[in-house]
Amino acid sequence: MCGLSGEIRFDGSRPDLAGVERMTDRLAPRGPDGRGLWSQGPVALGHRRLKIIDLSDSGAQPMADPRARLVGVFNGCIYNYRALRADLTARGHRFFSDSDTEVVLKAYQEWGTSCVERFHGMFAVVIVEQDSGRTVLVRDRLGIKPLYLAESPGRLRFASSLPALLAGGGVDTSLDPVALHHYLSWHATVPAPRTVLGGVRKLPPATVRVVEADGTCRDHCYWQPSYTRRPEHAGLSAQDWTDAVLQALRTAVRRRTVADVPVGVLLSGGLDSSLIVALLAEEGQEDLATFSVGFESEADEEGDEFFYSDLVARHFGTDHHQLMVPSDRISQALDGAVLAMSEPMVSHDVVAFHLLSEQVAKEVKVVQSGQGADEVFAGYHWYPAMARVPRRRAAEAYAETYFDRSHADLARMLEPAVLPSHDVSGDYVRAHMAAPGAETALDAQLRLDTHVMMVDDPVKRVDNMTMDWGLEARVPFLDHELVELAAACPPGLKLADGGKGVLKAAGRRVLPREVVDRPKGYFPVPAIKHMAGPVLQRVREALSAPEARTRGIFRRSCVEELLAAPDTHRTRRGANALWQVALLEIWLQTHGIR
Repeated sequence: MCGLSGEIRFDGSRPDLAGVERMTDRLAPRGPDGRGLWSQGPVALGHRRLKIIDLSDSGAQPMADPRARLVGVFNGCIYNYRALRADLTARGHRFFSDSDTEVVLKAYQEWGTSCVERFHGMFAVVIVEQDSGRTVLVRDRLGIKPLYLAESPGRLRFASSLPALLAGGGVDTSLDPVALHHYLSWHATVPAPRTVLGGVRKLPPATVRVVEADGTCRDHCYWQPSYTRRPEHAGLSAQDWTDAVLQALRTAVRRRTVADVPVGVLLSGGLDSSLIVALLAEEGQEDLATFSVGFESEADEEGDEFFYSDLVARHFGTDHHQLMVPSDRISQALDGAVLAMSEPMVSHDVVAFHLLSEQVAKEVKVVQSGQGADEVFAGYHWYPAMARVPRRRAAEAYAETYFDRSHADLARMLEPAVLPSHDVSGDYVRAHMAAPGAETALDAQLRLDTHVMMVDDPVKRVDNMTMDWGLEARVPFLDHELVELAAACPPGLKLADGGKGVLKAAGRRVLPREVVDRPKGYFPVPAIKHMAGPVLQRVREALSAPEARTRGIFRRSCVEELLAAPDTHRTRRGANALWQVALLEIWLQTHGIR
């Protein structure tokens, strides 16, 4: 629900206030309702506010607690802030606002860095201890809210988006070859702490970083569920698991209704978003605003799923809004979506989310969204094969089913200067799969997908596209208690019924059967998938631009081969290879990186 920025100096200098102001102003779309700046000694903080909780000026940020000598900025929402406030009041704390931001400051005063373990929500937080000079940076368990970092001699800057850091100036914009390897291996995913730029890093999810006044720092990972079967679940039947999942999802959806403004739903018509609508209706919510988007068909591929979203809207009597986007609007909207990207993202639905968010933001400020269910409950088509793999072969099987291309393929695509000497993406997966805490090969894959791949693909995509219009998206399937429960659930129950079996069983209790039993759908944007018309022209322009030739990332023979047959070359996972190559260059050019 906002954007934050700031700078810490470690060399005795004052922070660059003009730079912090530029970063703060670049975050204006994330927080159109207010602007604040604070500076003292070596630290400066900036904030843009989206008013969701405590709509008065008492909730403005940066927020100071004079008695505790703390100052903080916060992006996100603490769903259990009222219960925490009551606990803190009983412990003697006094409040001057009704905001969750103040609860964060008081909780830190009471419990120190361990306060994050009490938070239910999505959050990126920066807290400055005025007396010690210590600064604490925190990110939520599943990385729903971003926090980007740029270090240079004597200075650390941070912001809610990478473009905001660029606006501040002084960022090393050289390409990170390891991140580029990840980008081309994993469908544009670059896990924290890296980004494609060598001078920008991300605070990893579930991490508390304590930065001392002299610049030394230490990290603590405060959460990682076990993907093993737990003794307390022994003897549970399939029906027991369905009961438990449905109850946990009810709680997750209810938590995400906390707001002082109306909360809508992004309704695709699939199982996940339909479940959210059903559970909100079950709670008695009336006149629920729901929103769907569709596109014109291309190459005989349907571009919308309105049949199912309309069915759900009628069944539950929602105030439904349907947006049909003509194909020529895609090319016009592409650059705006790329400008909103903190990092390059190649998924077709990124433009869809940006267009949908623009319209939804005219009606509401908060929506719930179904992202994350496929990773958490094993809904993708490649999971059953993984379940048959011995644990010792998990990394090898993952590479075969998930990677877009091999290291050898990358050697044929990339210029030698940006090609790592070995398979860094394979090494990353092998290390992750070898870590303890995952019982089977499928457990290991779900852990990697949920805590790494999902964070820097669908989760980041939804945050970037919605917040660019001042729209806050809440994701109940990433409630950390629901994720813990799903991680412990026997793999067979998740894989049943073609995937997400236990979730489908829960859905049959509250949804029309035709919604639960429908074929799995995706968010299709045919004009991008098939490189149609103006989109292809935009791709050609980007790859032919002088900046692209000077940058020298891709071998010209590779680029020419892709351009000669734009809809032919596919990655192992079926993605359009030309789009992956071009989107990176379009993103770099759009953000002024030469």
